[in-house]
Amino acid sequence: MAQRTTDDQPKALPPALESMTLLVAAVIVHDKATNQVVLLQRSESAKFAQGMWDLPVGKSEPGEPVTETAVRELYEETGLTVKPESLKVAHIIHSAWGVEAPNGFLTVVFAANEWTGEPENREPRKHAQVCWVDADAIPKEFVDTTARALHRYLAGGPEVSLDGW
Repeated sequence: MAQRTTDDQPKALPPALESMTLLVAAVIVHDKATNQVVLLQRSESAKFAQGMWDLPVGKSEPGEPVTETAVRELYEETGLTVKPESLKVAHIIHSAWGVEAPNGFLTVVFAANEWTGEPENREPRKHAQVCWVDADAIPKEFVDTTARALHRYLAGGPEVSLDGW
């Protein structure tokens, strides 16, 4: 049998951008010793969910592994540093539609129990505050999808939620 060469490989298809689902990463930084989590409150000038609480979260860059997205976004928003290998998958959110994702988005929610640094608001135009919050006192004014993921993580419950399907 003849050995295949790279010239024999099928050409890659162009990306189906009209049907692409946006990839997003969120991080639950959980201090188990104090039972606190790091949350941010969106500012009044945020693109969506103005004034609402949320997890550190953000979109993947092209070619970026989702664990790197989580590490990058967490640092950009809070100043906290985590190692990609210390992230544990806590929840998956699959939404049919989003403000910047008309074809839906998939959010991989990670938990981090090891980090360095202290939380700070590194994006004051986007966020009103970043702080530790008692896990037993999560604010009610919270982005629905990430609130569900956080509550399910804290309860040790289901790891997948669907939104808008």
